[in-house]
Amino acid sequence: MALASMTGFARQAGQSGAWTWAWEVKTVNAKGFDLRLRLPPGFDALEPAVRADVPKRLARGTCFAALTAQRAGAGTDIRINRPALDALVAALAAIPASPNLQPASLDGLLAVRGVVEVAEATEDEAATEVLHADLRKGLATALDSLIAVRRQEGAVLGALLEERLDRMDALRRRADAAPGRSAEAIGRRLADQVAALAGNPGLDPDRLHQEAVLLAVKADIREELDRLATHIAAARELIAKGGAVGRRLDFLAQELSRESNTLSAKSPDAELTVIGLELKVEVEQFREQVQNLE
Repeated sequence: MALASMTGFARQAGQSGAWTWAWEVKTVNAKGFDLRLRLPPGFDALEPAVRADVPKRLARGTCFAALTAQRAGAGTDIRINRPALDALVAALAAIPASPNLQPASLDGLLAVRGVVEVAEATEDEAATEVLHADLRKGLATALDSLIAVRRQEGAVLGALLEERLDRMDALRRRADAAPGRSAEAIGRRLADQVAALAGNPGLDPDRLHQEAVLLAVKADIREELDRLATHIAAARELIAKGGAVGRRLDFLAQELSRESNTLSAKSPDAELTVIGLELKVEVEQFREQVQNLE
């Protein structure tokens, strides 16, 4: 499977019977998956199906899906409520005539609430089912286009991540081969530090031994280098595997950051300190780019 970013946009328009419609679908970065759906009035019955369809195609990101629809020649059905009108006329006829009252006019009677009923033209159930099926197909096509865009961006991100991993591995190898971490260099620094400690007349010999052991352990970055190699290899494997691996790569980025921080803190000389700082920069940029992956 290919890597995919979490950002993209697609539009799909079509026609079904008397209806013309268009879907617009956009996705942005998010920790999980969230669907923000906007349907026009009268399409509420379509919502459950759409909310079931979209998560099957997208694993991560906030998705904004909006439908617009217009019916050609759409009009309204106007009906006169004859029972209500007849009851109103009968009620007026029962009122005694008076010179102070004008006779009721037709437009006045029709203005009374409930006498005239206005309703949107409706379609039969079969036509509505066909329309909903066409709209779901249109959404699926829009999602196909969106996923294609996300995968194109994912391919670019994958190449950038591979470059970051190559640089991290090169820095790891530089650190491993640095003269400052050789046994001789560590031994000289340790001897100097022990000699400085031994010059303290109040220092207990056992305490001196403990301090020497701690200095030796602090100078050893073998475990950090080994874990960096393991995490870099795991990240490369996930990128090659593809699919929705963004969260797992983000976790590995955190582990890489932890090891680079520890290496910098334990660096026994200036060269390793510089390597550690460069490594931290590469890891941070790797982590920022991983945030865009599905």
